[in-house]
Amino acid sequence: MTETSGRAPQPTAAGAAGADAPAASPARPWIRPDGEAKATGQARYTGDLSFPGLAHARLLLAGRAHARIVRLDAARARALPGVLAVLTQDDVPDRRYGSFDLVLDRTLFARDVVRFEGEVVAAVAALTPEQAAAAVAAIEVEYEDLPPILDVEAALEPGSTLVHPAVASYGHDPNLAPAGNAAGRSTIVKGDATAALARSPIVVRERYVADMAHPVPIEPHSVTADWSGERVTIYSSTQVPFFARGKTAEVLEIAEHRVRVVVTHLGGGFGGKCDFHFEGHVAALARAARRPVRLVLSRREEFIAPDKVTHAMVVDLETGLAEDGTILARKARILLDCGAYASDTPVLGQVASMMIAGPYRIPDIDIEALSVYTNRTPSGSVRAPTGPQACWAVEQHHDVIAARVGLDPVEFRRRNLVHDGDEGPTRQRHEGDGAIDTLEQAVARIRADGPPGPGEAIGVACGWWFSAPGPSGAFVRLESDGSGRIVTGAQENGTGAVMALPILAAEELGMQPEDFALTYQDTDTGPYDGGSSGSQTTFNNGRAVVEAAREVKRQLLDLASVALEAAVADLELRDGHAGVVGSPDRRISIADLAATAHEGALLLGRGSGMPPEAPQHDASACVGRLGFESFASPTFFCHAVRIRLDPATGIVRALKVVAATDVGRVLNRTGATGQMTGGVVMALGNATLEGTVYGADGRQRNASLLDYKLLTTADAPDIEVVFVEHPASNGGPRGSKGVGEPPIVPTAAAVGNAIASLTGVRVRRLPMTPERVWRAITTGDDGAAEINAPFGPRAVAARGKPAPAGEPTVAGSGPR
Repeated sequence: MTETSGRAPQPTAAGAAGADAPAASPARPWIRPDGEAKATGQARYTGDLSFPGLAHARLLLAGRAHARIVRLDAARARALPGVLAVLTQDDVPDRRYGSFDLVLDRTLFARDVVRFEGEVVAAVAALTPEQAAAAVAAIEVEYEDLPPILDVEAALEPGSTLVHPAVASYGHDPNLAPAGNAAGRSTIVKGDATAALARSPIVVRERYVADMAHPVPIEPHSVTADWSGERVTIYSSTQVPFFARGKTAEVLEIAEHRVRVVVTHLGGGFGGKCDFHFEGHVAALARAARRPVRLVLSRREEFIAPDKVTHAMVVDLETGLAEDGTILARKARILLDCGAYASDTPVLGQVASMMIAGPYRIPDIDIEALSVYTNRTPSGSVRAPTGPQACWAVEQHHDVIAARVGLDPVEFRRRNLVHDGDEGPTRQRHEGDGAIDTLEQAVARIRADGPPGPGEAIGVACGWWFSAPGPSGAFVRLESDGSGRIVTGAQENGTGAVMALPILAAEELGMQPEDFALTYQDTDTGPYDGGSSGSQTTFNNGRAVVEAAREVKRQLLDLASVALEAAVADLELRDGHAGVVGSPDRRISIADLAATAHEGALLLGRGSGMPPEAPQHDASACVGRLGFESFASPTFFCHAVRIRLDPATGIVRALKVVAATDVGRVLNRTGATGQMTGGVVMALGNATLEGTVYGADGRQRNASLLDYKLLTTADAPDIEVVFVEHPASNGGPRGSKGVGEPPIVPTAAAVGNAIASLTGVRVRRLPMTPERVWRAITTGDDGAAEINAPFGPRAVAARGKPAPAGEPTVAGSGPR
């Protein structure tokens, strides 16, 4: 793995209060504060915690996709030895809830109907794991099976079986109107795409289909709850402690201050541990059992029970072009399989629509996204939710339309990508040339290794991703010996984002990152933070830490001004000292200043402040507006991939990936490089291996690590990370942008384009497994035909001429 950058800012001193450009992150090696504990096996994860009198929890899952509960009897289970509690929905407050209160469509336990195989019907706490398992087996449930709805298009047909017959009566966000099997609808609209397409000389229509996939963290979901009087402490493997606290309080109908959520260490999440999952179940069990209760999911349960998997999607695209390859208009329809419950999918429909528009100059746009209920596992905010699938579809589409106008794919993107000042899908103005610069960097680096050899090809794909402004807070304090502590509610899921916060504080205070300790991911000690989601930790909590450190900085400089008999404006903090600029002999150590402060006013700062505002935009023609009508401080990127393909087997191996990303400003080079590398490896797995297989009964067929294939270290290619820096004027600290999610977005599209370049056929079903690649090569089956399509690769062209098998529909000149 190699790493390069288009810009290397030089360190400067942390000047007087109010200075906006302190030192850049040091070039010397940076050691993560949690690194030693994790590397030596001393780190304790939620499942490692032990408590006196600990009881063990098991869940009774539905085991079927769609059924009515005719009878549920837990009497035998409650009578078994060692059983302390058995709970069903009758034993907890009967209230509906939903992610972000978008659609209040679920209860803590199933009530009357189960809607996917992993739905929780009952929960047990017992003295031993074996007794808990026996109690679950003793619960008597009689079901009346209902037809499972597994196809998003069939779900929208008139007369389809309804997953939620009473959905119209559920509480929901006023911007949504759930009805039938549609949990939500949103649009991104600019101009008149219908009229523009009618005028376009060339129109290309295609369909792309993506399967559901899993985040697969190494650590499964784990929760331990322990009550003390009327207050519960929950140790959870969650990415969002404050969200888990709020929802636990909501479903148990208690005040939030009576719920404490603590995360010790997290063994990976990738979005799969966002949201509220099993904290409420275990807290209710612990209250009923009157002792601590621990739940650790099995690997199979981890596959089927948590409601956070990637969205299966159907994407229909229609793009109008000028003869020179300029994009004139785009229409699209996106069907997102949200599974049995809406979760946060209605919001993510907007994200998918913005991804289909992309960082391209398109005068007229009309993109519709529908969130569709089925009886599959609920989908949600897995790393860069909807981004990889949407980018995979639209960037392959761009290669297709480039070929139709006789342009090289790179040249096509040069002509259409946004530049500084250009207008976005809802007329936001773009800042910087990150989109075009990342393209040029990625292409130059991949071509530097020479032309592809036999059986090899190169593919490229571009895209963008939002930063996520939100509230966050932090405290920074200095102890009497001059060491520091950062107290934050932010959550560290292994990316290093929280671990890098000391770098920001140290830059402000002229100290070293190692001078700071961290107290974090405990809702009782740190101020609110949105958790490890949305690539927002550095963007938001980093801003809070900088603000808190600046408050301490002002306090230090005031103390130093008295000690050195100098004006504050003449002072700087550098190398652990406060000193007079230009007079190296006039200085005092921060430790001495801290000792003085502990005789009076303490050195303590707090930071929060208002998040950056969203870019100015015009969403007046859009419906279902839920906050993603524009992309705040977008990160631009381009991946170039060199592959080798065996046509006899369909096996595709990535040889090299160049990941060029405009991150605004690199704050923590080690951490950012790790994010890029890990994202690419995860994306390659999504591209060629990872997809969930469902049977006709709606149950997962590959819910194990034996059958659900992951990319391993042996499969990882050479990865070259390139940072392009166009600081965002309204971004995170120092103009930074989100880093955690962008690297997973464009890789699959680049692989797909390389496959098509080499074979002359295109795979329009994700993942592009060896079987699908082989089938496309040998039979021309592009995979999208697995979904019945009234509008897709085999649709009828405008003049009535059928499109060739496996090829997109292209309309000729003139009105249609």
